[in-house]
Amino acid sequence: MTFGDEWEQLVSTARQRQSARMRLNQLEPGPGATSGEAGTDLVVTQDDLGAVGHEAFLLHGELHKKVDIVGAGADRNGEGSTARAARELADRNLAMGGELYTTLSVWDSQVKTVLQMCAHISNHLDYSKKLHANDDAAIAAAVRGREGAAMPVSEISRYVR
Repeated sequence: MTFGDEWEQLVSTARQRQSARMRLNQLEPGPGATSGEAGTDLVVTQDDLGAVGHEAFLLHGELHKKVDIVGAGADRNGEGSTARAARELADRNLAMGGELYTTLSVWDSQVKTVLQMCAHISNHLDYSKKLHANDDAAIAAAVRGREGAAMPVSEISRYVR
């Protein structure tokens, strides 16, 4: 049997097994949910955001200290020990010197990317937390009357419609 024949047989078998109804790809309902119910929405508290942002900040600091092999063992010229080793190997006409330089530059690029992502996560979560706190304060101010008393429900329901 040729590849084309086998492929045709597999395609026709797959077509026979398919039903005529439409199938949507979606997340299965969680425990306690009915088949038509997608479950509950994602809920994130300020404490959750703060914890994630704090962990990203800590990870950034630890990575910055521990994974810098480019600057590790730097001499007076600022050249790290790995870069000096790569230069020494290249000066002795060993191909490994160039490869070590390549490894060093790829490593440095990837470390910088991870550091940027940690900083981005930490900063974004801090920004989001402050932004939502400001939004909450603005909404609270908007639903108060001129004298500072809570706005009546009938007035609030006008905004919701």
